[in-house]
Amino acid sequence: MPRLLLGIAVIVVVVTIYAVVDCAMMASSRVRGLPKAAWIAIIILLPVIGLVLWFLIGRGRKNPTVASGPRAPDDDPAFLVSLNRDAEQDERIRKLEEELAALDSESPDDGGPGAGHPDTLPDDPADHGADRQDGDSRDR
Repeated sequence: MPRLLLGIAVIVVVVTIYAVVDCAMMASSRVRGLPKAAWIAIIILLPVIGLVLWFLIGRGRKNPTVASGPRAPDDDPAFLVSLNRDAEQDERIRKLEEELAALDSESPDDGGPGAGHPDTLPDDPADHGADRQDGDSRDR
C-alpha cells in the first residue's frame, strides 16, 4: 500500500508540474475562465482538483479561425486578393500595349529617321559621295 501511495504521489507531482508549465506557456487568449495567475494558484493549491479543472475548463482549444491543413483557394482571402491584383495588372499591361501599338502605327511628323513616305529608302552612301564632289566643285 505505501508503494501505491508513493507512486500516485509521484504521478500527481509530475502532472502538476506539467500543468503549471502548460498554463504558464499558453497564450493568454487561449486560457478560459480565469487569468493565468489564478489558474496556476488553483493548480498548486488544489493538486488533483486543480489539475482536473485546468484540463477540463481552463485550457482552451486552438484558435478556431486558423484551420489546420491546406485550405481551398476560394476560402483563402489572400489568394482572392492576389487574383484581383493580377487581373488589374493584366488590364494595365493590355492598355499600355495598346498605347504602344497606337504610337508605333502613327507616322512620325518630326522629320527624324523614318520620316516622310514609307516607301522612301534612305540615300545610298555612294550618292553622298557624288553630292560632295558636286558640292566641292560648286564651292570652287
